[in-house]
Formats: sequence, C-alpha cells, structure tokens
Amino acid sequence: MCQYSATDGFINSWHLVHLGSRAVGGAALVITEATAVSPEGRISVGDLGIWKDEHLEKLKEVTDFIHENGAIAGIQLAHAGRKASFDIPWENPQQLEEADGGWDTLAPSAIKFNPTDKTPVALDLAGIEKVKSDFRSAAGRAMEAGFKVIEIHAAHGYLLHQFLSPLSNERTDDYGGSFDNRIRLLLETIASVQEVWPKENPLFVRISATDWAEGGWTSEDSVQLSDLLKNKGVDVIDTSSGGLTLTQKIKLQPGYQVQFAEAIKKETGITTGAVGLITAAQQAEEILQRGEADLIFLARELLRDPYFPLHAALALGDDVKWHAQYERAKPRKEVLK
Repeated sequence: MCQYSATDGFINSWHLVHLGSRAVGGAALVITEATAVSPEGRISVGDLGIWKDEHLEKLKEVTDFIHENGAIAGIQLAHAGRKASFDIPWENPQQLEEADGGWDTLAPSAIKFNPTDKTPVALDLAGIEKVKSDFRSAAGRAMEAGFKVIEIHAAHGYLLHQFLSPLSNERTDDYGGSFDNRIRLLLETIASVQEVWPKENPLFVRISATDWAEGGWTSEDSVQLSDLLKNKGVDVIDTSSGGLTLTQKIKLQPGYQVQFAEAIKKETGITTGAVGLITAAQQAEEILQRGEADLIFLARELLRDPYFPLHAALALGDDVKWHAQYERAKPRKEVLK
C-alpha cells in the first residue's frame, strides 16, 4: 500500500516502522509499496524509488530489520506510466504540472486515463528500451539492498498493464495490436530483470486479471499470459484486477478476486496469490484449503491491523511464537477457552 511519504524516492523512518511492524506482526513476506524504477515512473511525488544508488543505504536498514524479525523482505518494482505525476493524495489529489514539480507522463499511446489528466507521451522505441533498462537496474539495486523477492507490478493501470490492454494500447508496431505484441514489453522486462536477479530468488508478477470493461484485458488473457510466464521463470502470479479504466464495473464482495487466482492456478499450474477483501482468518484459510490459491496477500487489512497474522493464528488455534518483547501479552490457551 502506497504511503506517499517519501522525498525524492528515499525511504525514511515512517517506512521503517510501517514495514517493520508487519514483520513483528507475523507476516511471512513483507513487500514494499510500488517502488519507482525511475523518477518519471512515480505515481506521486511521495513515492518510494530505487532509481539511484543513494537510495540503497536506507533501504538496507529496512530489509535488515525485516529479516532480523523473522520475515522476508520483498520489493514491488513499478512504473506508473500515464497514472504518474500526482501530488500527495490527501493534500491535492491532482496531477502536477511541471512548474509545480510534476513531469511528463508516459504511455503506450497518447490516451488519457481521466479526461482532466494531461495527455501522456506515447513511448518511442528508445523510451521502451529505457523502461526495460530501468527495471533491470532497479532489480540489481534491489539485490544490493538485501531484498529476497521481487514483484514486477503489471497491474492496476500502470505502465506494463497499459501495454497489455487494448483499451490503452493502440500502437501499430511490435508492441501493439495482437496479444503477442501487447505482452511483449512485459516479457522483455521480465527477461531484463532476470539478467541480474538470481534464479534462486523468487520473482513474482502482479497482474490485473481483468479490466472489468468491455473490449479490455480479460481473465482468459490472464490465463494465457500466466501459462507463458510459468515457462519464463516467473514463480508467482499475484492476482488482482482493475485499475485501467474509469468505465470498469466491479461487483465488490468478500474475496471477489479469488476466482481469477483459482482459474490461473488450475489451468496453468503456476503458483498464485489471492488478494482483495480478504479480511478474516477463517476466510483466508478456506481459500488455501479449497486449493483456490497458494498464497494470501493482505493490504488494507494489514493497515488496519499490523498484527493480523498473529491474531489469525490464535483464531485458527495455531500456537505460533511471538517476539520475546511481546510474549507477555500473548493470550494463553486457558484465557481463550
């Protein structure tokens, strides 16, 4: 979950406490917010970044703390594309002009996300090469910073998703038109990351399984893509949805996206993670026991309760070890009866 609390991409004490408390709270894997691979790839001026070596020292402090407290540190590498150049959302939820600290936004095609947004610049081939190079460099820095998992963000209407969907990609070159052309940048970005990312370290890809809009990316497309990614060395599909268009029509209900993780898992055999309105221990456990997904990803629920994993273990009768500093507050079995 984006915190919009960085300056020039630098992680700070807010992020250390925010991410570190989830490790103390029992999460197995703690993944950073969308971390920009370039300054122009930030959603907002407050986004985390990993586009320069100077970012590494503070990032290393966070990964060290996460690992010292029993969790694994992961990083989500992202480029916002046309959904970039925003101010801090609770201060001014508007795109910024260059005079106010903003920048030109980039996209596969010069199509706005919102009618009030600035028109993005359609990437030329040199720009596409820079995107791939930026992801590669960011992956190398992620390894130096001590991260053990990389997740490539190709969901929620950000740049790689914009290339996937025909609603945002109207190109007529090798990166637009057919399914194979629209997925080309994602495949090439993955290959660029794999040039520097160790094979023994997991590589996740987050996708929006459907655009929830007519003429857009579909769940069938996601199955086809995931089958290809399984054979390209991707370990996990983090299965979200939506975020590409204002015309999306989503029927929200508990676990509403689990169906997509289940379909991808069953039809391709790749490991999948379920996310979206998963808020209770028993609900999460049933998803796993029914074989609908292999992993549970939590976002807003962990904002509400950083110690959800510990509380979930208690609810499910699993006697997990608490950190020594908190052990005296752990409810005893005789109290729970």
